[in-house]
Amino acid sequence: MRLAKFLATAGVASRRASEQLISAGRVTVDGVTVTDPARDVEPLNAVAFDGEPVRQAPIRAVYAVHKPAGVVSTADDPQGRPTVVSLIPSALRLYPVGRLDIDTTGLILLTNDGELAHRLTHPSFEVPKQYLAVVTRPPVRDAALRALRRGVELDDGQTAPARVRRLAPDTIELTIHEGRKRQVKRMCEHVGHPVRRLVRVAFGELELGDLAPGAYRQLTAAEVDKLTSSGRAAGPV
Repeated sequence: MRLAKFLATAGVASRRASEQLISAGRVTVDGVTVTDPARDVEPLNAVAFDGEPVRQAPIRAVYAVHKPAGVVSTADDPQGRPTVVSLIPSALRLYPVGRLDIDTTGLILLTNDGELAHRLTHPSFEVPKQYLAVVTRPPVRDAALRALRRGVELDDGQTAPARVRRLAPDTIELTIHEGRKRQVKRMCEHVGHPVRRLVRVAFGELELGDLAPGAYRQLTAAEVDKLTSSGRAAGPV
């Protein structure tokens, strides 16, 4: 198994974050610093991160959390703001799967499984995320909906086509499979309707449902299986 994948499955960080930790020289194998994320490791190798032994996590945990406004989507925050991880009293090292802006509410996943996090967030897998956006300058007209469905040109490139429907003059349901920073807000602003309130209501096959703000629940094995089947079947290993 490659070293970055080993760290991810052990719950140290996501695969991409694990690659960065390795490149920074914070990981050793059998006492020797390794900076190549593709280095193969075997079960008998002694892997350590910042001097602490790393063992593959025996239990995979995945939680659905209803993130309230004012909570940041990180494991730690240097400014001392509440984090999504602090909402779950768990001894496991959990981290969020992707991010929501501090003022965006709704469904976010927390896990100790870096491989699952990679599967759900890497663009090549095209896992859909569904949002409800309450916007300014109503009504949202057909021309704006058509533009979002085609994809719009943002400062970091053209967005992929979105699934969009109008629920009310000032409310749209929008589904995307990309994960650019503030993407939904920037898309809506581009078509002339800045977002006033944004809620993520579904992640892959998982829906927010009636989970209360600040509440969480652990997903069943069947729900995790449905999540892993979301989006495209193929992607990088």
